Amino acid sequence: MTSFTRRSLGALSAAGLLGLALTACGGSGEDDATGAGASDAGGAETGTVEVEDNNGPQTVQIPPSSVVATDNRTFETLADWGVTLTAAARSLMPSTNPLKEDESIIDLGNHREPDLEAVVAAEPTLIINGQRFAQYHDDFVKYAPEATILELDPRDDRPFADELKRQVSVLGEIFGKQTEAEALGTDLDAAMERVKAAYDGSSTVMAVNTSGGEIGYIAPGLGRTLGWTFEALGLVPALEVEGASDDHEGDDISVEAIADSNPAWILVMDRDAAVSADDPEYTPANELLDSSEALAGVTAVAEGNIVYMPADTYTNEGIQTYTEFFNTFADALEGKA
Repeated sequence: MTSFTRRSLGALSAAGLLGLALTACGGSGEDDATGAGASDAGGAETGTVEVEDNNGPQTVQIPPSSVVATDNRTFETLADWGVTLTAAARSLMPSTNPLKEDESIIDLGNHREPDLEAVVAAEPTLIINGQRFAQYHDDFVKYAPEATILELDPRDDRPFADELKRQVSVLGEIFGKQTEAEALGTDLDAAMERVKAAYDGSSTVMAVNTSGGEIGYIAPGLGRTLGWTFEALGLVPALEVEGASDDHEGDDISVEAIADSNPAWILVMDRDAAVSADDPEYTPANELLDSSEALAGVTAVAEGNIVYMPADTYTNEGIQTYTEFFNTFADALEGKA
């Protein structure tokens, strides 16, 4: 049974979570004791919150009067929480995100052709930066010197799942969504536990990335998007290639190499589904794999043990993406038990 996630093909218990402390802004001694700031006429808490990002401690105005977001891992969370954005990298947002077509949000473009100066008009107090826009941190400091700039990209030396939970935990403190953030972390943990419980511990697994009609190899441990899942879930690699990379299109690999390794399961990230699904030249990942004569005899293909990540993964990659995918993978594993 080939398995697709809900969005496929078009369709806190985190170790090392950073400490977060509320700090009142100009509050009375009573306010300081309770950790609350002043309240506006509507009763909403105001003040500042102290959080920690990749660059150290940061002080954030709460509620932020103007929020800018460029880190695509945060887009779904911000949309789900109803956070109002004044500017964002809307060009990077997947079509599944309702904010993409919101013309009231200033579009900062994409990372290849960014309109960084447009952030000036947003007058941000908070910029949630990262992922493809991480390289523009100093530019945002220049154009928005009054803003707090948060960088919450997963750090290379930390467990990736914990980093996803850290990201939403910090955002939850800022936007008063601590309960929702904890639920996102709990859901991710539960989905991963489902996979580990259903996986037999010996069936070999290969992760691939499809792009431009080609199949790329995602290296266990190092490869983008799915590489980290091998160690995290205890998956046995069907193939390990010397000199593999974290290239966004995966590493070149022949279908013969895939066939020779004969994986029992294939995990797939269809890169083009997120960026060029409307292109007449686009070939969906399932068509590439199903139509390959060389792969016809591979166990994963013959038995339908192919699991696809959500179609918007490449431009999403947030905690919800992985939770959905792991649940789909667990469904497939349990269905074979």
